[in-house]
Amino acid sequence: MTISNELLDELLKGCKRPEDLLGDAGLMKELKIRLMERMLGAELTAHLGYEAGAEPPAEQTNRRNGIATKRVKGSDGEVPLSVPRDREGSFEPELVKKGQTRIDGVDDKIIGLYAAGLSVRDIQAHLEDLYGLRVSPDLISRVTDAVLDEVREWQHRALDRMYPIVIFDALRVKIRDADSRMVKNKAVYIALGVTREGDREVLGLWIADNEGAKFWLSVMNELRNRGVQDILIAVVDGLKGFPEAITAAFPETTVQTCIVHLIRHSMNFCSWKDRKAVAADLRPIYEAPTAEQAARQLGAFEEKWAGKYPSIAPAWRRAWAEVTPFYAFSAAIRKIIYTTNAVESLNRVLRKTLKTKGSFPTEEAATKLIFLAIRNFEKGGRAVREWVAARNQLAIMFAGRFDA
Repeated sequence: MTISNELLDELLKGCKRPEDLLGDAGLMKELKIRLMERMLGAELTAHLGYEAGAEPPAEQTNRRNGIATKRVKGSDGEVPLSVPRDREGSFEPELVKKGQTRIDGVDDKIIGLYAAGLSVRDIQAHLEDLYGLRVSPDLISRVTDAVLDEVREWQHRALDRMYPIVIFDALRVKIRDADSRMVKNKAVYIALGVTREGDREVLGLWIADNEGAKFWLSVMNELRNRGVQDILIAVVDGLKGFPEAITAAFPETTVQTCIVHLIRHSMNFCSWKDRKAVAADLRPIYEAPTAEQAARQLGAFEEKWAGKYPSIAPAWRRAWAEVTPFYAFSAAIRKIIYTTNAVESLNRVLRKTLKTKGSFPTEEAATKLIFLAIRNFEKGGRAVREWVAARNQLAIMFAGRFDA
């Protein structure tokens, strides 16, 4: 639809200052209200079958019955709106539904602010300062609670038959326990898959009191129930029993311990002054071209540091069965599973969102915010860099399974 210059000139006749157009009593706000009221009138005309001011059909009992004034919240603040009524009360407007008090994406604004980690009080202040909207804590809770329906649908959606790589990780979040009412550190489990096309996809999130192999087995079974039949490579942290939980559900999966987790675990044994030197001496282990050379480099590391830090080399040896698969992969695949950039970037988004929260009152509150952060993460770009080379290698290494 094109608006003529003549019509624009007519509308702008009385506008001499910016506030005459954009202010609280300006033309834009009034025009918006008038257009909405005109559209509501057109809806009632379609409902009743006759124009305003005309005579209704003789056989029709339902008639126009004046207006009802309601106040709705929008990006221009709170505005009065006249909604036409019918005598029988059967008119259900689509533009502004019965009981609706918010328009212009106010719900989206609330959810966006909540996803950024703002508290209810901060959201209230932000909406009032920028838009002149006064919203209650109850309204904010009701709007964000609607996200839980989306979470449930997302958590139970069907998944792909096969994922070349799935990275499993957990982070700690403070949540008030429903029974004891005490704030506890609970584990939020994340499964981040890489699809056949090289897109990152968060397969789900789960909250439990502790990160344990038994719970991970229930996660594996849930993934199977949602359609996953095969995982080529699973990247995990050093949790005892985790590889067994994966292979119990996916027997053919190659389980790879996350090298980054091993390095961080090693650093926990070091004093600050030695961390740089120890990290430099660990590098030849995970950069070795073969498992045999890596074993020799681990022996050299142990010979040098065993006297001062005797726990580091044994920690690597305990995880060695899940470390050695790493050396069979090409540089393209190693780059994805070694640095675990995909899950690290996701964790950065989650930590940035969660850092403003001291603790959550319920698991549902934590789930809402984490889900919204995941949704923002996936909107920011899902493609794994340099995937084509890794894909070609995987198709050869896992012939028959990659294209099944």
